[in-house]
Amino acid sequence: MTTRIGLVAGEPSGDLLAARMMAGLTEHIEQAQFEGIGGPAMRAQGLSQWYPMDALSVFGYVDALKRLPGLLHTYSRVRSRWLKNKPDVFVGIDAPDFNLRLEKTLKQAGVPTVHFVGPSIWAWRYSRIHTIRESVSHMLVLFPFETELYEREGIPVTFVGHPLADQIPDQPDRRAAQARLGLDPNRKVLAVLPGSRASEVRLLSARFLQAVRLLQKQSPDLQIVVPMVNQQRRREFEAIAQENAIEHLLIIDQSLQEGRPAAWEAMEAADAVLVASGTATLEAALFKRPMVISYVLSPMMRRLMAWKSGQEKPYVPWVGLPNVLLQDFVVPELLQDDATPVKLAEACWNALSNETYVTGVEKKFEQLHQSLKCDTPKRAANAILKVLSREAGTTV
Repeated sequence: MTTRIGLVAGEPSGDLLAARMMAGLTEHIEQAQFEGIGGPAMRAQGLSQWYPMDALSVFGYVDALKRLPGLLHTYSRVRSRWLKNKPDVFVGIDAPDFNLRLEKTLKQAGVPTVHFVGPSIWAWRYSRIHTIRESVSHMLVLFPFETELYEREGIPVTFVGHPLADQIPDQPDRRAAQARLGLDPNRKVLAVLPGSRASEVRLLSARFLQAVRLLQKQSPDLQIVVPMVNQQRRREFEAIAQENAIEHLLIIDQSLQEGRPAAWEAMEAADAVLVASGTATLEAALFKRPMVISYVLSPMMRRLMAWKSGQEKPYVPWVGLPNVLLQDFVVPELLQDDATPVKLAEACWNALSNETYVTGVEKKFEQLHQSLKCDTPKRAANAILKVLSREAGTTV
């Protein structure tokens, strides 16, 4: 008997995660049929792709508004298709604005729904918990502290670890990465990551480069590696770099190792990282690199976020994921008006030169890595199998 599994992933990271989860499910389900929205990795695992994941990819609120008609059309089509021919289970991978709405409709129609990657309600818009309760049969969360939150709200939940902890090596090889990039192993390396969105590159790059200029007055031989997510972001950064010239700058937009982001190459080669707040901060922590986290929002975006979330600031005192997970300011966060070149340079210099501080950070990040490393795809697949078995009245 064929088991039909509906899937929706809207980002490259979700595509890779879902593909590995599909492989785990296939090991236990003799005739698994996967259908829905995904990318090339999911197609390679047998997804019958109704729409490419690009149909859901948006970058910020403005882009989302522009693409709203297309998103609504895609939503309407997949909803109608699954309501007409219900899957045995539906799994939404991240993309909460799209997936939670779809999951609510399907759950009401009797389809068990699993949501993979919990929205950050612990930081913004906790009120979404009510929508999650109505929409999701079972939550799969990436961070240990999230389980208590959902259990308290009566929502079935499984901690599955973070996939990055499985992918990033326990012991990164700084020297090998520096050799691949042609860097001098006898000189310090600072990785600079101003973000993957155009707005982030625009608002952070000049500040970061001006901080680097101050650092290079103290250490003229300091090497700088800047990874860019694509050619478009690279062109935008290079235009800003022309007005804020620094020495010993290497910009990369492709990794020299197949299947690895350029950012990983830069982080592995670095002694310290200056990074925009986001998933990259967790990646830097898993590479055991001391870092300085920064972020700047335009006044319009601050108003828009406050309006959408109903709050002026996060519920937790930390912005960077490493600090959130460790419940402490393990690494500095310089946000908004505090993100000045002078303050950024001072914090980066400490991360580059204070050996006692660096050793302490590395030890905490080693512990963090182990707490998140638990074969995420396998755990996720096992949780989905249990949901299917409950529906079928059997045990796994």
